[in-house]
Amino acid sequence: MSTWIEAVRALRAAREPGVLVTVTEVRGHAPREAGAKMVVSAARTWASIGGGNVEEEAIRRARALLESESTAPTTFTASLSDKAPIQHGVQCCGGEVTVLLEPLPVVPSIAVFGLGHVGLELARILARHDVELHLVDSREAQLSSDLLGPLDDAVATVHAHHVPVIPELVLSELPRGTSVLVLTHDHAEDLAIVDAALRCRHLGSIGLIGSSAKWTRFRSKLAAAGFTAEELDRVVTPIGLPGLTTSKEPAAIALSVAAAWLTSVEAPTSVGLAPAEED
Repeated sequence: MSTWIEAVRALRAAREPGVLVTVTEVRGHAPREAGAKMVVSAARTWASIGGGNVEEEAIRRARALLESESTAPTTFTASLSDKAPIQHGVQCCGGEVTVLLEPLPVVPSIAVFGLGHVGLELARILARHDVELHLVDSREAQLSSDLLGPLDDAVATVHAHHVPVIPELVLSELPRGTSVLVLTHDHAEDLAIVDAALRCRHLGSIGLIGSSAKWTRFRSKLAAAGFTAEELDRVVTPIGLPGLTTSKEPAAIALSVAAAWLTSVEAPTSVGLAPAEED
């Protein structure tokens, strides 16, 4: 049987949500001591908080949390008495336990295409957050250890991808729901990436850096390629948090773009990827 720590790691690696269950307080006799933990997913459990009615109730509540997609922790208290309400069998140890349920949500995933001045600054900011960060560039030198060295202590899980020709190769392998930000050194490359991203139905938002004139040209070409207006509306451009900065310094643009994306992750009903231009 895997330990609860191994279970948390496995769920995180598989990008599967779960709930960490912890006995936080014990009064009187109970099957397990305070601090006992288990992990619950939609289909499996790992470790144990003592079995019986308390554990079954914890599993039931944990799976209800998963279904609700709530990220807020919750607690419940159970009495281990033959006079307590019976749902999953009698436990008559005579004590009482309090149990904490902590959701383990799937961490957000974001892919930055283009590690130029803005892209590198953006990577530095995003790397300080608990995200899965994919850094993609057609120029191998932009993914060198010298340039990415500042990310060595990243909180994020960082993946570097050198994709010299075909963006579909990495786009198709990105986790479901990944946000894509397109800010390469080459407008033709930007267009190819946006085109390929629109064809990947599993991806999340698509953000494109640039002016309204750039998007007008791109939109016309993409429409001619067969994309509908509804499909093209998946692309947010320009990108950045409105009103945060009017500076064209790479670090300022990166800050605005990161703030907009983090806002959209925390409040999905707010698109938030608006103006930053680099043209």
